[in-house]
Amino acid sequence: MALETMAAGRTRDDPAKPSPNPMTTRPWLLAELNYGMIKEGPPYEVAVLPLGATEPHNLHLPYATDTLQVATLAALACERAYKRGGRVVALPALPYGTETNQMRFPLAMNLNPSTVAQVITDLVDSLATHGVRKCVLLNGHGGNDLKWLLRELHLKTPVQLFLSNWYKVAADQYATLFEDAGDHAGEMETSMILALNPELVDMESADAGTMAKSRFEAVNRGWVEITRPWHLLTTNSGAGDPHPATAEKGHALTEVVVERLATFLYELAQSPLDDRFPFRA
Repeated sequence: MALETMAAGRTRDDPAKPSPNPMTTRPWLLAELNYGMIKEGPPYEVAVLPLGATEPHNLHLPYATDTLQVATLAALACERAYKRGGRVVALPALPYGTETNQMRFPLAMNLNPSTVAQVITDLVDSLATHGVRKCVLLNGHGGNDLKWLLRELHLKTPVQLFLSNWYKVAADQYATLFEDAGDHAGEMETSMILALNPELVDMESADAGTMAKSRFEAVNRGWVEITRPWHLLTTNSGAGDPHPATAEKGHALTEVVVERLATFLYELAQSPLDDRFPFRA
């Protein structure tokens, strides 16, 4: 069945006659497709794997903040790229990530880095089996450190892997959009959830999002890196003041991120897998 006819209504007696409940399947979202639609083989060049997390986000945002953001951005970017002619599909989002530094907060749900890596490896192997040779890891959780995994898988899979931390896609716009974007559940993330899922935001409960300084200046200046224990770094897991956040800021950021990602996904879908890929001749 052609993807272009997926959303068309049909009945058992007359396939051309609209059904009282016509299908509204979105062919760029794997979760909404059925086997009858893709049994002849996945008609996609690019798969997008959104990577989220389940963790506290200050006192006012949901535990699913990272997952909600990245899943929505993946869906919107794939829709825009698909409608331009790019054969792209968004996979269901992985709702767990690495939380080893937040485990003192109740119900932060951790997958160790090695586990995250194995899950991604298994899913990439699945794509390879099904003939999808390009995959974008769209990461929405700062605790996921994945660049090393691309290097490890480079010689182990025929799938060409790309990594995008979505919050870096439009970082050049933060100074214009925000007073202070913040590190975690601050103005930027709060604006995003106000735009995407406002019913899940409790601004009256928001903590100020102050962060403790290290006793070592080298750490404060970024010369030395550590794993930050968030129960010591923050009061209620928030890093950055969320109070200046607005839905309008979130919508503006969403548009920039979606447009930039959609353009990349379309170009990636159109690019041949030749001997010079991904470089120009």
